[in-house]
Order: sequence, then structure tokens, then C-alpha cells
Amino acid sequence: MSDSNPEVPAAATVDEAAAAAEPAPAPVSERAVDSDHVTVLEYEGKTLYILGTAHVSKASVEEVERLIEEIRPDTVCVELCEARFQALTDRERWKKLDIFEVIKGGKTLFLLANLAVGAYQRRLGAELGVQPGAELLAAVDKAQEVGAEVILADRDIHVTLKRTWGNLGFWKKTQLLGAVVGSLFSREQGEQVAIEDLKEKAHLSEMMAEFARVMPQVKEPLIDERDHYLVSMTREAPGERIVSVVGAGHAAGMAANLATPIDRRALEKIPPKKWWTGLLKWIIPALLIGAFYFGFQKEGPASFEQLVLAWVLPNSIAAAVLTALVGGTLASIVTAFIASPITSLNPLIGCGMVTGVVEAWRRKPTVEDAENINRDVQSFKGFFRNRFTRVLVVVVASTLGSAIGAWIGLGWVLTKVS
Repeated sequence: MSDSNPEVPAAATVDEAAAAAEPAPAPVSERAVDSDHVTVLEYEGKTLYILGTAHVSKASVEEVERLIEEIRPDTVCVELCEARFQALTDRERWKKLDIFEVIKGGKTLFLLANLAVGAYQRRLGAELGVQPGAELLAAVDKAQEVGAEVILADRDIHVTLKRTWGNLGFWKKTQLLGAVVGSLFSREQGEQVAIEDLKEKAHLSEMMAEFARVMPQVKEPLIDERDHYLVSMTREAPGERIVSVVGAGHAAGMAANLATPIDRRALEKIPPKKWWTGLLKWIIPALLIGAFYFGFQKEGPASFEQLVLAWVLPNSIAAAVLTALVGGTLASIVTAFIASPITSLNPLIGCGMVTGVVEAWRRKPTVEDAENINRDVQSFKGFFRNRFTRVLVVVVASTLGSAIGAWIGLGWVLTKVS
């Protein structure tokens, strides 16, 4: 196995148990070992050691190393996919990121959410003296030390996020985004005792029950589906002694689904967009063109000019104001003002895409900005000081302003022709 790129089995393999028409229940035994955070399971001649950890805990790092040293397993499974593993190990990844490709690819919001969650974990880690994900990297290092095979057992993070996002309605998406942004600038102090409590079964049960009650659409793809995926990868891992290092929130679900037939291909599918979402993009242009035609036929050129003004003003003002509020350059503000009424009529290109390109051209994010992203996003001031993240914020702000202006403008136009 290469030190830099652990061997990963084909993620699309269908679990053998899923192929059986009537699978016989697998023999399952569960007992505690030295640690309360380890569950031992027996499955088809294999012994599986499921270790539930906290992702920002020194104690978890020590526990991982101690368990692997004691068990000397044939295989160590870790709750990472290839993308997350590279994110933890590739210190140069920000240098390789092309801001223009991010904007053109429509990945701005995803990247900002990723930065926000990462910043929150790093802040907790700094307070507790441990790098986020350190226990997972420790598992990889210790596995290599004892000669065990390493399996990256988690579902691809992009698939998980897309399945989660596709499961949410508009208001739930807004609620989730608000929580992510709030975590970015939260000043709450992380306490070692509180972090360790997250690994205790009683606390976990209460937390998961509350999570399921508040946001069941998020819990299913984010937790439940990954429980299935992780246990499927773990029980198929080669060897007789398997250690699986996962977040504490997954341990109980993995144990409960040990004998469940699981089709990983089904869990890796990205749900297609609903047919009406494609039509929704064209509603504003269609209504606007119809209103313009009706107004021109009814009142003539004078009415047409008023309708154009009713459309342009809210579009331009809203996009320009929000761009200015987040500190966009003058060129970006002017671009948002001009582009918004036009891009709102074209579902194929957004105002944020145009404004973002101009902002990136004017600010010219440097390699130093890219290198400092992880540090700068720890604070509100740093987030806006960094030219790379400032461009991302301008993209989101101008997009939001344009959307608000479009709906206001459409309402104004329809009012005038009614």
C-alpha cells in the first residue's frame, strides 16, 4: 500500500448480501471491550471492532492508536472517502484551486459551506489542541505501522451532500444554510468534557433523536445512509480482524445494520432533479415577455417603457446594493447593476457568475490568499480580508440580490399590466 494513497476497494460494488434473494441473518454478538467506545461484532467468521470517536479529541487519537496496537488487525477501515482523505493530507490543495473554475462551475456555495464547517472544526481543534480528523489520520498511520490494509470506507462526500441537498425543500435549505453560516462566526468555546460527552451512548441517543425530530430530511442521507455504507464496507473488508474507526454517531447504526442487505450502488446514486425545477427557471422570463407583449398591445410604447423601468430598477438596485454591502469593488457593483436585469432573463447564466469574474479580475487573489484560507476563515475580519473568500461572498451576494430584485420586478410589472 502506498503511504500517500491508501488502496480503496471499488465503491460501486454491490454488497454480496444484497444479491441473495433471501439472505440468512448473520450471526451477531455484541460485547464491550476495554473501552466503552468500542463495540465488537461477529460476522461470517470475522471480528469487527467498531470504534466511535469524536473528530476533535486528543483522547480519540490515543484510543485509536491503542486499539490498533492491541488488536493488530488485518484491515483498518476509516470514515473517509478519497476526497476527504486528500483534503486532510494535501496541504497544497488551495494553491491548485482555480477561482474562475469555481465560479463558472457553480460551486461557490458548496465551497463556502465547506469552508464554514472546516473553520468551525479547526476552531474547536485549536481550543482542544488537536487537528480535526486527527484520529482518522492516526488510524491510517497506525495501520501502516502494524502492516494492516487501509480501506477508505465512507461514501463520497459530494454524493452525500448532493443527496442531502436534494432531500430538502426551500425553507429547510435556508435553515441549513443559516446554521452553516452561524457556525462560521460562532464564538462558543469548545470544552474537552463536552466533546468527550459526544461519544457517550446516552448523550448520542438524545442528540440523534433530536436531530431526527428537527431535520429528518438531513439525518437520513447524512447519518442513516452512511451507517449502511460504512458497515457494508467494513464487513466486506479483507481479513478476519477488522477495526473500523468512525464518528461516534455512526457506531450504533452500523451495529444495528450489520446483517442488513445493502446495495451500495443505490446509495451512490445522485437523485435526478425534479422535472418542474427545469421549468421553474423559465417562469420569470416567460411571464415577463408575456407582460411586456400585453402591455405594449394595450397601451403602446409609453406603457412598454414603464414596464421596462419596473423590471430594471429593482433588479439593478437589489443586486448592486447587496454586492456593495459585502464590500465588492466598484467595478463589481456596476457590473451587478448592469447585468442583473439581463441575467435574470437567462436561466443559463447568473448575475453572480458575471460579477464574480469581474471581482476576481479586480482583486486578483494570490497564492498567499489561497495558503491563508484556513487561517483567515476563522474570523469575520479575516474572512473578508482574504481576497479569495471575498470573491466567493460577492458571487453569493450578487446572486441573492439579483434573485430578490427579479421577483420584486416581476411583481411590479404584473401589477402594472393587471
